[in-house]
Amino acid sequence: MHRHRRDSLVLTLLAASASLGSFLYFFLHDEILLYGDAVAHINIARRVFDSLTPGPLQLGTVWLPLPHVLTIPFVIWDWAWRTGAGGSVVSMAAYVAGVLGVARLFWGTGLSPNPTVARASGWMATLVYGANPNLLYLQATAMTEALSLALTIWALVFYLEFVNAMSESRRIELSVTQRDFAMRRARSKLEWLAIALAAGMLTRYDAWLLAGVAWAGIWWQLKQGAFPSLAKAAKRFFLLTALVPLLWLAYNFGVFGNPLEFAIGPYSARAIAHRSAQQGMATYPGERHVLVAALYFFKAAKLNLAAGKIVGVFLLAGAFGATWLLARRKFGLLTMLALPLLFYPLSMAYGGVPIFMPVWRPFSYYNVRYGLQLLPAFAVCVGILFGVLWGANGKFVRASLCGLFLALLAASYAGEWRAVPITLREARINSASRIEFEKELAAELERLPRDATLLMYTGNHVGALQRAGIHLSRVINEGNYSIWQNALAQPVAYAQFVVAMQGDPVWEAAQKLEAQLIPVARIEVPGQAPAVLYKTASAAR
Repeated sequence: MHRHRRDSLVLTLLAASASLGSFLYFFLHDEILLYGDAVAHINIARRVFDSLTPGPLQLGTVWLPLPHVLTIPFVIWDWAWRTGAGGSVVSMAAYVAGVLGVARLFWGTGLSPNPTVARASGWMATLVYGANPNLLYLQATAMTEALSLALTIWALVFYLEFVNAMSESRRIELSVTQRDFAMRRARSKLEWLAIALAAGMLTRYDAWLLAGVAWAGIWWQLKQGAFPSLAKAAKRFFLLTALVPLLWLAYNFGVFGNPLEFAIGPYSARAIAHRSAQQGMATYPGERHVLVAALYFFKAAKLNLAAGKIVGVFLLAGAFGATWLLARRKFGLLTMLALPLLFYPLSMAYGGVPIFMPVWRPFSYYNVRYGLQLLPAFAVCVGILFGVLWGANGKFVRASLCGLFLALLAASYAGEWRAVPITLREARINSASRIEFEKELAAELERLPRDATLLMYTGNHVGALQRAGIHLSRVINEGNYSIWQNALAQPVAYAQFVVAMQGDPVWEAAQKLEAQLIPVARIEVPGQAPAVLYKTASAAR
């Protein structure tokens, strides 16, 4: 136990150093705001307090609210908001927590009963997870992957520790005091599991499926015997994990009049895919074909894991680890680790969520980062394989094995850095024209009077306001609801300047009211819809 505490401290320092070093590198290279989603996450958090209509309703829909709520304190400072640095804090903290969680799976859950083997397995698994180049990039940004992975990993930890405590309490040779201690431990782990799952369910929708599997596992454990002392804790567990999705449905119904607004509303992935189809765009691979979607998702996972043929070693480790877990009847852990193989193909097939990769049709980049959700499974399986080989050999063979695994891991991840991590490639390629457009628009906006009120749709290019340092409280946008609708009908009465981008609601309104608007500037960048900055008649007076 003392050794594990010391290892945990060392691991915390190493993970924090890797997180900070990665952040500083990408921050200094101006690459933490490449993803449009990262920019959106930061500004959703910002508009909760910086808006014409501030408050919790600014959290919007589609994206779950926890990442934005956690980000709010870090984007109050204008510099942290404008540079995006404030949006990275939550991801960086989550990265460190995730690394520690992977180690805890081996060091604190009995996954490897031999302490020496558990220690070796834990270190190898954390290296696979924490040194992954794609995770190191994403954790330096305001994307939600690091937080989602960390909460999933800790849910696995608490689930396994609960199962272990329940197994301990069933041992007939225990004294009453020992059995009471085991039950108190089971109660504590069940409560922490509920918290981890609830937080995960407020971060990403795949955690809803994870909670369902956890429900089944907890029910099965409780069914094995009468545990009256766990009755209240079990009720709280089921109540909390059921309440989270119900509250989200109620929020969507209360704000938007549709409990499934996040799934089928105008800003949902399904609606975006439908609009694309109406515009004549071809359907994406995997649409309505689960097997094709599964192949694309698994390929994306491989691309996120390693470059080149070395990825085959990880796949062999994955197969071995899955077999090992099955042989030891660790069905709950195996199912939870493999859930992304079910959730994401179903989302692709029926939820309007495509994945595009440069190696398969249509040979482009979109949502490749989703494959990173299988990283914990690969990390655990590599740790299991390493532990089995480590425990079955002497010191010399162990040293050779350690060197071999480290060499393979180093070669794999070094190759990934040389090729540029695929999540970073996706961000660079897809952001090039968007960032150029937002810089040009920001330059025009910076010339406006500092107290001017703007009318602008912020669903696409809120980054221009962020770059210009224009507080959202000066901008009438779609998040202001009734004010927004009135301003679209009568922009002169509400705003001094109007930013209209071709195809958005402001553009459509501007076409009908051109007599009231004076063009100030036109922004055109290849690959982006053109925009026109107007001055209203009220600003001209």
